[in-house]
Parts: sequence; C-alpha cells; structure tokens
Amino acid sequence: MAEGYSKVTRNVRVTVRSFYLEDQSQPDEGHYVWAYRVKIENEGREPVQLLRRTWQITDARGRTQHVNGAGVVGEQPLLEPGESFEYTSGTPLDTPSGFMVGAYHMVVPSSGENFDVAIPAFSLDSPHQSGRVH
Repeated sequence: MAEGYSKVTRNVRVTVRSFYLEDQSQPDEGHYVWAYRVKIENEGREPVQLLRRTWQITDARGRTQHVNGAGVVGEQPLLEPGESFEYTSGTPLDTPSGFMVGAYHMVVPSSGENFDVAIPAFSLDSPHQSGRVH
C-alpha cells in the first residue's frame, strides 16, 4: 500500500486508505458510506498481539462517535516480527465528509506489557462535499 496515511508507534506501523462507496451511498437521503483498508506491520523484534481497538469518527458537523471493541474484523491477530495483517472495514456518516482517528491496544505476549498504537487520522471525502479545500 503505497499511498495512505501511515504512522509508527513502538515499531508497529499502521497504514490506512479510505474509499468512498458511491454504490452504497444515498446522498439525497443524507447517507454516505466509506470503506477503509488498514495494514498493521510489526517492524519490531518481538511478537505483538492486537487485543482491542478504539475509534473516533467525526462528521462534517463536528459530531464524534466513539467505537471500541475486541480485535478487528472478529480477530485478535498475533504478529510475529516482520509480519503484517490487513483488513477492510467501513463506516457510514450522514454528512458528505468526516474523519477518523484511533488506536489499537496491543500486548507483548512474552512480557504481558500493554501499549497503544496510534491509528493516523484520515479523512473521509466524497464528491458531494462543497466548499472544501484540499
């Protein structure tokens, strides 16, 4: 994944790309849907496991939803050094743009140490927004 938003925390790299889903969106009814693809790479020397996720999803009116739960797409991937895990998920908004930011809550299985990996903020853009300068 060449493009996208990328951030490294404690040797774990998170890269995100978002895609507006025109076919699932209904702008006339204020319903806009995006998919986002995330790649999590372990660039460190010890295995790490993703236990939980936390997201903040903010729409164009500044309303923020907080989403948290176990794992990602029903999994709690264990990443050995050099391994990566990719998944695709999605989110709907009732505004034509917004942004997301979050964190993955990880553990080092060998020591039981917990740490958070930042998910870089990324924008949810659609062709239907007006007056936005990029």
